[in-house]
Amino acid sequence: MGSHAKAWLVEDESAREMLDRVLTERPFLLLPPLHRVPLRVGNVVELAGPSSSSKTHILIQAAITCILPKLWKGVSYGGLGHSAMFIDLDCRFDVLRFSELLNHRIMEAANGSSSKVGCHQKDSEAQFARMKPYNEELFALCMKRFLYIRCYDSSEFLATLKTLHYRLQKEREVHGVNVHLLLIDSIGAFHWVDRGSSSFPLEYDNRKSWHLQNVSEAAVQEIRRLLLVHPMLVMATKAVVLGNKYSTNELTWNYRKWSAVDNPYSRNITSDQQLPYREYMPAAWQSFVTHRILVRATDDDLVNGEHQNNSIYLLEWLLPPLNSLDKFTVRDTGVFILS
Repeated sequence: MGSHAKAWLVEDESAREMLDRVLTERPFLLLPPLHRVPLRVGNVVELAGPSSSSKTHILIQAAITCILPKLWKGVSYGGLGHSAMFIDLDCRFDVLRFSELLNHRIMEAANGSSSKVGCHQKDSEAQFARMKPYNEELFALCMKRFLYIRCYDSSEFLATLKTLHYRLQKEREVHGVNVHLLLIDSIGAFHWVDRGSSSFPLEYDNRKSWHLQNVSEAAVQEIRRLLLVHPMLVMATKAVVLGNKYSTNELTWNYRKWSAVDNPYSRNITSDQQLPYREYMPAAWQSFVTHRILVRATDDDLVNGEHQNNSIYLLEWLLPPLNSLDKFTVRDTGVFILS
């Protein structure tokens, strides 16, 4: 008992670390297309949309913004200078694509800095050649801040969440920065598998522990506990099928009534709110979400201008509801809002 009491009294962070942690709880704005609403650590943002609607790309861009430094060797990169944790439940993450996007952001910032001091276009290739070792050093630094985990079923996902505290603590000790973003792609990946499995009898008396609702409740509970020790912004993608608001093949489904006890952020949402897609995630997850965004692709492509031949996507804030639609396109150098 004495050793346990002494362990409780031993400090686990300095005053400076405590201030850094508290200050990170101030609201901040992410880059477009997530720039409409200020977010803070502790928020849970859900990016819902059909397949091929750039949801994963938005997560990747948020992760790159997180791991890039705000200022490095005199060059402004506009990043947060923290680590990002990416949990891949879809098992389709392309690390090569991620590294290419990161390199583009680094090169773009470095090129923008050099052009401000009078670098001519004809000297750009020589400039990039001279800066190659510089870019490689920053690239390696950023990649060390990107933490990646792949899970193949719900049991691996829950095991990851239960042990994530120790990994985040170790990463903070090694790299000296906190994890600022927890990215989950995609939160409903195992829903239908778990739902089908729950209808089959198990050999042992543990059927209740694998019930679909219990799996979701356990995941939400573990994330809640994690946020108490490691304040982070949580962003998760969710694949959906759009209703008849955007398609003639599906019905519009009523949105469930939220409880203000479960989700204090839902007090401004009417109980009769309708979603343009069928909600399938259990109530434990729905009440955990504080911000909800709908993204979808359009049938239009840009045929002229700077972003020609790129697909156009639409983004709509459902929670909190905003009376606006953002059109954007995706390129290697980032996401661009269209006027």
